[in-house]
Amino acid sequence: MATQATTAQRHFSFLQMAITLQTLTIFLQAVSAGLLLTASYGETLHSVGARVMYGASMLYVLAAVLAWKPGGGSPRPVWHASGFLVLASAQVVLGIAHIPSLHLPLGVLMFGLSVLALARR
Repeated sequence: MATQATTAQRHFSFLQMAITLQTLTIFLQAVSAGLLLTASYGETLHSVGARVMYGASMLYVLAAVLAWKPGGGSPRPVWHASGFLVLASAQVVLGIAHIPSLHLPLGVLMFGLSVLALARR
């Protein structure tokens, strides 16, 4: 019984870390978007940040699956994480297509949802 509690705590902390990382990377993308407008290195920073943010979204999915599968708990975190990955995919496509009228509001929505997910943990 103690082993299950320890395993659940470890997965919970990994899930917490993944959500925190995702929230931080989305916030840093907003900062790099501002630099995109004002600094010569802004485009490079925003491009690299997009890859890191997408990786953080994939890590969130992995952490949610690992937290859910062994304990047989609710799959709700997996659905939330998968939704974030879909939003991140749309964000990347909109960024590459240079559609700021959708790219920027989606980024704000993603940040708000990520903060909400972080507050729930």
